[in-house]
Amino acid sequence: MISCCCRTKLGVREEEEEEEEEEDIVCKITEQISMADCAAAVGVEVSKKGLLTEARGLSDIEARLGTLHEKLVNWNSDQSMIWDRYSDEASNFLQDVDEVQQVLDRLTISPVNNKLLCYADNTLQMAMARLEDEFVNLLTQYRQPLEPEHMSFRSSEEDSTEDFSSSSFDEEAIQGKIQHESSRNSEYFGVDLIHPGVVSDLRTIAETMLGSKYDKECRQAYIGVRKDAMEECLSVLRIEKLSIDEVLQLDWASLNAMIKRWNRALKIFIRVYLSSEIRLCDLIFGDFSESWRQSCFLEISKSSVMQFLNLGEAIAVGPLKPEKIFRILDMYECLAGLLADIESLFPGASGSSILDECGEVLLRLGECGIRTLHEFEAAIHRYTSTTGFAGGGVHPITSYVMNYIKALTDYRGTLNTLLLGDEEEDGDSPSPAAAIFHSITSILESNLADRSMLYVDKALQSLFLMNNICYMVQKAKDSDLRNVLGDDWIRSHSRKFRQHATNYERASWNPVLLYLKDDGIYNHGSNAPSRTVLKERFKSFNQALEEVYRNQTAWSVPNVDLREDLKISISVKVLQAYRTFMGRYSGHLDAVRHRQNYIKYYPEDLELALLDLFEGTPKVMHPLRR
Repeated sequence: MISCCCRTKLGVREEEEEEEEEEDIVCKITEQISMADCAAAVGVEVSKKGLLTEARGLSDIEARLGTLHEKLVNWNSDQSMIWDRYSDEASNFLQDVDEVQQVLDRLTISPVNNKLLCYADNTLQMAMARLEDEFVNLLTQYRQPLEPEHMSFRSSEEDSTEDFSSSSFDEEAIQGKIQHESSRNSEYFGVDLIHPGVVSDLRTIAETMLGSKYDKECRQAYIGVRKDAMEECLSVLRIEKLSIDEVLQLDWASLNAMIKRWNRALKIFIRVYLSSEIRLCDLIFGDFSESWRQSCFLEISKSSVMQFLNLGEAIAVGPLKPEKIFRILDMYECLAGLLADIESLFPGASGSSILDECGEVLLRLGECGIRTLHEFEAAIHRYTSTTGFAGGGVHPITSYVMNYIKALTDYRGTLNTLLLGDEEEDGDSPSPAAAIFHSITSILESNLADRSMLYVDKALQSLFLMNNICYMVQKAKDSDLRNVLGDDWIRSHSRKFRQHATNYERASWNPVLLYLKDDGIYNHGSNAPSRTVLKERFKSFNQALEEVYRNQTAWSVPNVDLREDLKISISVKVLQAYRTFMGRYSGHLDAVRHRQNYIKYYPEDLELALLDLFEGTPKVMHPLRR
């Protein structure tokens, strides 16, 4: 409570003669205004002679002051809040306060002894203390917290998106940008943080306290209540106050969910809550100076804004994990997109500290994003194995990396900004994002080439490279990666995987088809083919075909179109060669004993068998029963 203490030493001239009539007047006046009580309260010693001199001209003011003091004591004795009663009671109270202020103003500009000034000041102090209580009660009782339904955008922490749940390249799912969170078209609106019906009363109380020069007390009362309300808002938004160590100890699932909450909450807090908070401050303290209102708003909101920024900084200084980059870039884009809003909320020198902190956190987030991207490149380099991937299909590292950079295309504008730094972009060169994407795909290709060498079978080496490069091309063609990697990259890599397909066919089927060649079938100087050679050729062909069938039914070609193209290409070559060979030489084995052991398969057998290739399930080849 506000206090005042005035002590005065009055010099009183002593006169040699005292008249009885003067003493009677002094006694009557002293009794009327309880001057003895006042003197005891403020510690003033007043001589009868001095009291008489001053009382002659101020008795009416003193009497009125005593009446007002008594009325205010009565107001305070009632524990119920004045503004909770009938409206005329609040008006009467304000009228009494206004009269006390008028009395104090008159005493301030008039030559008067200090005891009256202190008495009036104490009376006003009592009124201001009650007004402060009423002010706090209205702010608290009619507070309207930010509710989730006040938010114009809805989202769940379990949004259905791809999730990079690990950095071990064993998971294909990648959680990139959550599109509706980053939408620039989201609606934001102000809310009434105090019931509109009491705003005018709060403004009246604030104006009264300002007029009585109790604006400091009014300010502190307002700040205390609104800071509590802001902490409640952070609780509704589920923003916790965590230390750096506590953040670093979070597992990825918890950290991922917390970052997504941070992004949504910061947008709501800045564009909805703080905008509404500064509007409320303007409504209640409209008669105060703009700098006064700004400093008040800054003191209310700074700690909460810093709670957001400290959390962002703690996340930025954490370990570099590839899956973390998307959430880091989300945070960077979120904060960068709110800078204009923050600057409008905290203008001038008073808000510079907030903007400086925002810039520092943005810098750390950007650095963390770029370092994480380079760490991702290094992780691809380091990821090795000692065994080939079963079936020669699309390796998890290929799907992981391509889905990773596909998800990164949503951030290419931000990546260009961060990678470019202070340098100017060269219009003739690829963008920084495109350059690093090309670098990542090159590192991946090198890794795949090394992995292909783990296969002993050269055909399987080529099939593996064909599958993985085909996957890379298809992923680029079917997404925004096309715009980043470019059509030239797609064309060159399409040629690569088709060349690997050709290499596979040569390595796999040329040795089989060698048994169907005419060379060496005829004996020297004879026009008839050698039955012994023919039997050996057919038998060797059967064995080679069965071996290829057994192996390659277990191999995998995940891309449906590529698988069908391969089967068609193989069928054309094998069936044509086999039909030709059988047409020429099968008749020469008609009289051979156990002919079925040599001419084991017919063209239709081969045609059906070749359909089983690349399905990922090993099978044994058998001739059709006839």
